[in-house]
Amino acid sequence: MPDYGQDLRFGVFPAPDADRLTQTLELAQLADRAGLDLIGVQDHPYQRRHLDTWALMATLLARTERVRVFPDVANLPLRPPAVLAKAAASLDLLSGGRFELGLGAGGFWTAVDAMGGPARTPGEAAAALREAVDVVRLMWSGERSVRYDGRHYRLAGVKPGPAPAHPIGVWLGVYGPRLLEFTGRAADGWVPSSAYVPPERLGEMSDRIDTAAREAGRDPAAVRRVYNVMGEITASGGGPGSFLHGPPERWIDELTALALDHGMDTFVFAPPGDDPAQVEVFAAEVAPAVRDGVARHRGSASG
Repeated sequence: MPDYGQDLRFGVFPAPDADRLTQTLELAQLADRAGLDLIGVQDHPYQRRHLDTWALMATLLARTERVRVFPDVANLPLRPPAVLAKAAASLDLLSGGRFELGLGAGGFWTAVDAMGGPARTPGEAAAALREAVDVVRLMWSGERSVRYDGRHYRLAGVKPGPAPAHPIGVWLGVYGPRLLEFTGRAADGWVPSSAYVPPERLGEMSDRIDTAAREAGRDPAAVRRVYNVMGEITASGGGPGSFLHGPPERWIDELTALALDHGMDTFVFAPPGDDPAQVEVFAAEVAPAVRDGVARHRGSASG
């Protein structure tokens, strides 16, 4: 896949565990000081060890100054989209435009059902996600009154608002062919995770997004590619096939290749054990070198 020319972004993916709140806040502040761009927070309300994602994101935004925060990704079956849109716009306003919206169709349906949410089939979950994107955008539209009559969600003359501080990106954490195509037609970003989509699968999945975008009259570059990456930065080691396990030089080479060969433009790092030392190396050594390498390649290609 091509390099889409997007500015590169780098972020961190801390665990939202209640008994590690101090470490999570410290990691967020480290990311902010170190010049990282994003903090992604997973959203599993049925997970008893986790803080509520939206309460935590508000706290992270209040404790930082420049880094952006997004749900990675929001659990749609347990978050009605009209209310979710209001919360997203509110956090964006309260933070001065530092919020983005990651959305997922859902999973772990037994746990969702146990918490009072709908236990959807894959087809129902996909349809609900498509409707939710419509609802969210209507709630940000600035119109005096909006209506929507979907199978899973409806708006009956609701008055939307407030408007967010900036055009919030709607990024979808999806993997199936039809939702990848929907991402190309309608979303602002795609959020796969390396644990589920290794590099060798990115090409075919990204191609579906690109084809659908072109058919809809969109530039595929309009869809950001946000890759949640799991690995470990070590002093040495990392044998053949050990993706993102090894010294900073290996990380630099592999992330640069992901940007240039697969078009991934954003890398959100889940450090083992939320180790701040890993984040410091990622921010100070890996991210700047990847930016420099990609910039040099773009410069030589344009020359």
